[in-house]
Amino acid sequence: MTLLPAASLLLLVDMQRAFDGPSWPRRWNRAADQNGLQLLQAWRRSGRPVIHVRHDSVGPASTLRVGQPGNQFREGFEPLDNEAVVSKSVNSAFIGTDLDLRLRRLGIERLVVFGISTDMCVSTTIRTGANMGWPITLVSDACDCFELPDGRGGTIPAEQVHAVHVATLRYEFCEVTTTAGIIESL
Repeated sequence: MTLLPAASLLLLVDMQRAFDGPSWPRRWNRAADQNGLQLLQAWRRSGRPVIHVRHDSVGPASTLRVGQPGNQFREGFEPLDNEAVVSKSVNSAFIGTDLDLRLRRLGIERLVVFGISTDMCVSTTIRTGANMGWPITLVSDACDCFELPDGRGGTIPAEQVHAVHVATLRYEFCEVTTTAGIIESL
């Protein structure tokens, strides 16, 4: 990967505690947290901006609802005082938020994105952002997702769900790299 523009921003999507709870299916990429923490630490050392996206569910029984322990950021992913938090209640961090305005005011040239879940909020945020004209890089090994019911009584393994979504995103919406690739480009 070539060097990232100095005006790149790290966007963490839904790195929240709820996703380890018993109401969620089995996670696949247990290395995602380690990779994400390594990337976040390197990014902070580079002095580039960070925005944390938090899903504030409006569902009354949701573990991601405001006030629930699951709504809190995962250990190690808590925002620093100088890092903004964008709260959303739908899959895309661009819908119903001021994310686009914040990015424009900061003069951002590229978004670097990781988080949970590859096939839901990460994918939807990337697709929306790309459609709005934002250049985006997905850090695939710092993302995680869950197995899904296949509608026929079986399940689709989370690794397969992740691979299909990364391939689709790479095809039209973003560049894809690894944690090591981003750290080397800082």
